[in-house]
Amino acid sequence: MTKIPDILLPTTVVGSYPPAGKKGLGTLIDPMRAAVKQAVDDQLGAGIDIISDGQVRGDMIASFTRRLPGVRGHDVIGKVMPPSGTISVADTKYALSKARYVKGIITGPSTLTHALHISTPMYRKREELTVDLAQALSGEAIALEEAGVCMVQVDEPILSTGSADLGIAKEAISRITSRLKIPSCLHVCGDLSGVIDEILSLPVRILDFEFANNENNLEILGEKDLMGRKLGFGCLDSTDSHVESVETVKERIRTGIDIFGAENLLLDPDCGLRMLPREAARGKLGHLVSAAKEIREELE
Repeated sequence: MTKIPDILLPTTVVGSYPPAGKKGLGTLIDPMRAAVKQAVDDQLGAGIDIISDGQVRGDMIASFTRRLPGVRGHDVIGKVMPPSGTISVADTKYALSKARYVKGIITGPSTLTHALHISTPMYRKREELTVDLAQALSGEAIALEEAGVCMVQVDEPILSTGSADLGIAKEAISRITSRLKIPSCLHVCGDLSGVIDEILSLPVRILDFEFANNENNLEILGEKDLMGRKLGFGCLDSTDSHVESVETVKERIRTGIDIFGAENLLLDPDCGLRMLPREAARGKLGHLVSAAKEIREELE
C-alpha cells in the first residue's frame, strides 16, 4: 500500500490539467492518450510530489456519468448501476507507471446529482439518486486503491453552494470511502462560511479547500478544530492565467503555516487547472514547487 510521501509540505494538484491537442497515429486508437501523457509529463517536469492522471478525457461530470448504466447524456433514465468496468483506472495506472505517488480522483455523487436531470419515476428525490451514484462509484474507489494510488479524492464543489443535502452527502461519501485503507480526501471549492461545520463532519482524512482566491476561508478554518486531519492548502489561483511569483506563493504558504502548522499542509492549486492555457498551468505548478522548496529550507 502506497502512503503519502513523508516530506514536509508535499505538493500536489487538485486534478484536472489543460488537455493537449490530438496528434499522432496513437490517436486512432486512443484520441486522448497524448493528452494524458502530456499532463503527467508536465506535472513531473514541474516537480509535483503527488500527481494525477490529468483528468483530460472530458469535464468532471461526463467523464463519470457516461459510463454509468441508467444515465444517458445529462438525463437519468433508469436506476443507476455500477459501470461494467473501471472509469479512470487505466489513465491512473499510466500515471503510476511514471510516478510513485499518484492520487485517484472521483467526482462526488452530490455534484453529479445536481448536474443531471431526472427523467424517470425511479427517483422521486435527488437524494435517492445521490445514494445510488455513491454506491455505483464505490467500486471505482477500491479499484484505484488496488491500482496503487496513495489517496482517493472525492470532488464535491457543489457542497459550498448550499444546494446539496449535507446529511445525504455524508452518507454518500461514506459509501465511497469507508472501505479504503489509504487516506481519503474531500475537495470543496468556494466560500465555506455557510457549510463549514457540516463539511468538517464528513468522513475523510484530508480536506482540500481554496485559499488563494478565497482568503475568507483562512479565517473560517482558523477558528475550527480539524481533528487531526491534513489540509490541502490551495495557494494558486486556478481562475487566473497570470502566473503568481514564487514570492507571492511563499507568502500564501507562510500564512497557512502560521494558522494550521506546516506539518498539517499539502500544497496545491485552489482547483483544477483545466481551463487555463498549458503554459500558465505549467508555470503555476513550477512556482508552487519552487516556493515549497524554499519554505522547507527556511524551516530547517
